[in-house]
Amino acid sequence: MSTAPVADQQRLLDVQAIDTRLAQLAHQRRSHPSLATLAEFSKRAQDLERVRAETAVVVSDTRRELAKAETDVEQVANRAARDQQRLDSGSGSAKDLQAMTHELESLGRRKAALEEVELEVMERLEAAEGEVTAVTAQAEALRADAERLEAERDAAFAQLDEAIAKAQAERAAAIEGIDAKLLALYERVRSQTGGLAAVALRGETTEGVNLTLSLTERAAIRDAPPEDVIQSEDYGYILVRV
Repeated sequence: MSTAPVADQQRLLDVQAIDTRLAQLAHQRRSHPSLATLAEFSKRAQDLERVRAETAVVVSDTRRELAKAETDVEQVANRAARDQQRLDSGSGSAKDLQAMTHELESLGRRKAALEEVELEVMERLEAAEGEVTAVTAQAEALRADAERLEAERDAAFAQLDEAIAKAQAERAAAIEGIDAKLLALYERVRSQTGGLAAVALRGETTEGVNLTLSLTERAAIRDAPPEDVIQSEDYGYILVRV
């Protein structure tokens, strides 16, 4: 069993209180509600960008399809116009003029069918462009929400960082002059337990954390000189008698 000045042992309780506060502040920073929301915003933004990119490809392909449909209609219309001009001129035999009349009827049906295709492509293009517009608007609204939330997060982090810096300064002052071996033991126990190292012991009752002391421990505590550093059997906590 090691020894350390009683005053130094009791100062560990102040150090522990500061370390507990630092751990709480760090937890608040890690688990700030804005972080989960921003992560969800980021995922939604990626999904929207994927949809926008896929729809943009559809728009591009449909525009090419529409250009071809328009060209097909234009070619049939031009051919029909030439035939109609020849027919109106009356040049040619009666048989040629009759054949030309049948061809014009055929071209008329062909043009109507192609115009149906053109209209259907135009409707698909309009729908795809509308989806791109809608997705872009959603992405912009999401970006604005993210920027607002980032500003709130940064303001909260600034306050937490200020509190952390203040607590760290308090800790530096609190550990100054404490017995080096005692402080090293405190740090070692704290690393092993995940943060808790010094526990106040009033009589045979611990404060802040409920520990059940064995009869052997209780007898040893009663008999130990004030300078003895007492550690619990089960967890290794430094039991600071107050």
